[in-house]
Amino acid sequence: MVSMDDPQPLDRVARIQADWRRERPDVDVTPQGVIGRLHRLADRLTEELCLVYGRYGLGEGEFDVLCALRRAGEPYARAPGELAAYTMVTTGAITKRVDRLEQAGLVTRRRSGDDQRGRIVALTCAGRELIDRAFTDHMRNERRLLDLLTPTEAEALETLLTTWLARMEDPRPSGDGE
Repeated sequence: MVSMDDPQPLDRVARIQADWRRERPDVDVTPQGVIGRLHRLADRLTEELCLVYGRYGLGEGEFDVLCALRRAGEPYARAPGELAAYTMVTTGAITKRVDRLEQAGLVTRRRSGDDQRGRIVALTCAGRELIDRAFTDHMRNERRLLDLLTPTEAEALETLLTTWLARMEDPRPSGDGE
């Protein structure tokens, strides 16, 4: 929570909170300090990350698909349903992304060896070379962004975010019997 005694100037979120405190003193706007900043930070991080993807002719979605295929290991292939799970989007979104990547010569589609009705998406040599270069630059960019924090701050933030995300993704029963 940013206090009014803090020597740092008020950021946009703090100004919005101050406005709401003035206009609606009956509502606790404290959560907005965390959620609002996380939202703004996510937007800024996405902008910064997409600049790197763009250098390789990729959007965020295409980058995610290529990374999911590369992480699969040899032969760098997954079924579309697996890609959807590894990138947390629908199979329809995967189809559109794979279509664009296939047109660019970065992936191929082939029939599954196990199930001739199924399909497998695989990296081409060009796709593997591109994602290896793009991923290296992506990690440099993430390091640059994270270096705005001290190592201690970054470690504390990772711990807090990991805890919070785990609780949101796997909420425990409230224990109130309902």
